[in-house]
Amino acid sequence: MAWVERRSSAFRVRLRLPDGTVITDSVHEKNADAQLRAQEIDIELARETFVDPRDGRISLAEWVDLWAASHHAGPATWSAYRSHLRLHILPRLGRLELVAIRRHHVKTLVLELRKKLAPRSTADVITVLSMVLQEAVEDRRIPFNPCRGVRVTTSGRPERPHASTEQVAAIAARMRRPIDELMVITAAYTGMRWGELAGLDRANVDLDKGVIFVHPEVGALHEVGGKLFLGPPKTPDSVREIDLPSFLVGRLRQSLETHDHPMVFPGARGGFQRRSNFNRRAWTPAVTGDPSAGVPPILEGMHFHDLRHTHKTWLIEDGIPEIAQARRMGHRLGGVRGIYSHVTPSMRRHLVDALQRRWESLQPSAPAADDCGRAVGEQAAA
Repeated sequence: MAWVERRSSAFRVRLRLPDGTVITDSVHEKNADAQLRAQEIDIELARETFVDPRDGRISLAEWVDLWAASHHAGPATWSAYRSHLRLHILPRLGRLELVAIRRHHVKTLVLELRKKLAPRSTADVITVLSMVLQEAVEDRRIPFNPCRGVRVTTSGRPERPHASTEQVAAIAARMRRPIDELMVITAAYTGMRWGELAGLDRANVDLDKGVIFVHPEVGALHEVGGKLFLGPPKTPDSVREIDLPSFLVGRLRQSLETHDHPMVFPGARGGFQRRSNFNRRAWTPAVTGDPSAGVPPILEGMHFHDLRHTHKTWLIEDGIPEIAQARRMGHRLGGVRGIYSHVTPSMRRHLVDALQRRWESLQPSAPAADDCGRAVGEQAAA
């Protein structure tokens, strides 16, 4: 049971814990406020929801160390978390005890960040802070999350571009290396992420079955701190088999016969491709063109990841069931849709047949799948 004691001009709320320890919960200027808090404590003790204030008397920096030791996230995500914490959160709030962090601290941090960061970046920083403090709530160190309800106004993300079948062929035709050309085509016709393609091992390509397998442990190439390494894909749902249309099976088989590197899409020296180099040397010149040389842009400002948007859009256009779209993209449908929807062999055949028809629509005479790559792209780019 909690009680109130008067100390000079203030009133403190005291209570005895089950182990016999007497502690001070809080100090109030008015007796009525202290009495109300004492009643609240009695209710919390009865409901077993009381938060011992001593557990929250560690600094945010100390709590971040504890939180980080048990929090699971991918390498790229951890890199972003550490950056937000090191550059923006801990310099401002790191010395404060958890119980001392108030809503006004968070709102002040938002105002400071808005002066030097874009709204979306500001929102990302506050999201990390909120996640860290919510863990403190769940650990019963603080009674509530001071970030709750603090909104960062953003203009929303602009809609990303997507390409037509002809535009994808045109972009691919401008690649200088045949392997890069095939990588672009594979991205558009599978919806795979950059890391999944750049880290794709030939052992995970079964051309006899016509599938690509995204491995759960080494299914994606990651770049953190300038270092490249294989690791898990973005989410557990990203571990999947991706059915290939017949033309792509032929193109991949032909390409793999030209080199003996373990990676399906190796860099110029046979190692991993670095995304920044690919963007600078191959992707950006292809989509931007060179007007001074009479080479028009195809989709200026388009990113490689927009090929994933493109693939999703194609699936919608071709009437592919939502559950089949989600599984192919490595997504999970929420709620009842995800529980009661299932992908059938018929859906999978319908999907790859639709992609095959898209490819064949690029050439009037429908030449053999293995021979129609670069010529088709160049025709579309003309």
